[in-house]
Amino acid sequence: MVLFRPMLVLLFLAAPAVWPAKLPPAEQAWAMLKDGAADKSPIRRAKAVHSLGLLKDRQAQGMAEKALGDTDKQVRIEAAIALGEMNARTARPKLHACLNDQQIQVVLACTNSLYRFKDPIAYDVYYALLTGDRRSSNGLVQSQLDILHDRKQLEKMAFETGIGFVPFGGMGLQAIRTVAHDDVSPVRALAAQRLATDPDPKSGKALSDYVFDKKNKVREAVVEAIAKRNDPALLKTVTTLLYDDNESVRFDAAATVISLSRRRAPRAKPSTVPQAGPAAPGVSK
Repeated sequence: MVLFRPMLVLLFLAAPAVWPAKLPPAEQAWAMLKDGAADKSPIRRAKAVHSLGLLKDRQAQGMAEKALGDTDKQVRIEAAIALGEMNARTARPKLHACLNDQQIQVVLACTNSLYRFKDPIAYDVYYALLTGDRRSSNGLVQSQLDILHDRKQLEKMAFETGIGFVPFGGMGLQAIRTVAHDDVSPVRALAAQRLATDPDPKSGKALSDYVFDKKNKVREAVVEAIAKRNDPALLKTVTTLLYDDNESVRFDAAATVISLSRRRAPRAKPSTVPQAGPAAPGVSK
């Protein structure tokens, strides 16, 4: 039996904590989440914090806000995601503070939640992601902007984004499929898409500047964003993409040109007062 004791010890250590069965299920559940969020393992903490997003109450929000200060990057990411999922709008100040996080993945997770809350500061970050420059004192700090000019770090970020970075939503799977051949276009494409709803004219100008981006995915996203902005001032710019070498871009551009062409200034209503015109031949006034 002695030979099996090490294995028994390992099984005991790996087993989840057991709470008294006499506790109501809800109390057992809270105990489980609290223990998980405070666990020594960052992986277990991240899993527990991620699950907080399924709850919408102050206790869960408080736990997620606390996790924003965790020493592990993935835990902070999950905390930011959870706050967005639970629609914790009162957590905006803490999410703002996290925009100064040294890990850009954490910044993007916070930005995504702020975007869900329709917080204008999110657009500053997406603008910086697309262009590599800041348009205001908000947005990415200089150290984060430096990453945008470092190809290797960008590829690493895109890879991590594709595998386990929920804030990009539908872009995640696309990132997995393209990152090996297409560096970070999914990341920049998402930034372009998010700028579609930004009322700041600078975002419209940025989209206009990137209609000739080298990456097809970025050009597609830019055209779609222009279509959603519904700004006739961008019609001339998007018209040039009718001759793009990528068929998807051309089709998107065609639909956008049609849509924007309909956005003409309304014609002046005809006056109800009859106007005196030249007399018809043979008719005296």
